[in-house]
Amino acid sequence: MGQKQSRGDPERGKEVFIRECSHCHTIEKGGPHKFGPNLQNLFNRKAGELPGFEYRERDRWLEKNIVWTEKTMDAYLADPKKYVPGTKIFFKPLPVKQDRLDVIAYLVEMTK
Repeated sequence: MGQKQSRGDPERGKEVFIRECSHCHTIEKGGPHKFGPNLQNLFNRKAGELPGFEYRERDRWLEKNIVWTEKTMDAYLADPKKYVPGTKIFFKPLPVKQDRLDVIAYLVEMTK
């Protein structure tokens, strides 16, 4: 029998977000952009098309035609440079699956 994927823990995801993501992103409604865009209304949004944020290497993001879902976010966080080849992404991958699930659960709650 196949293993069922566990769900993330948003409380633990907050810790992962602060440690790994908050230096480049904000999540507060109306929050500022940093090196990366504010993540409000992240899910079901097309990557590279947030009004008011100037994307570096925008064409690469648009060519990939990413719509952010829990699945696409998991794949991206696992290996950003592989997921969007040719970009100069500055953060390291999150290799631990549970860390990814936790931060995604946090983002789902906080970016609605």
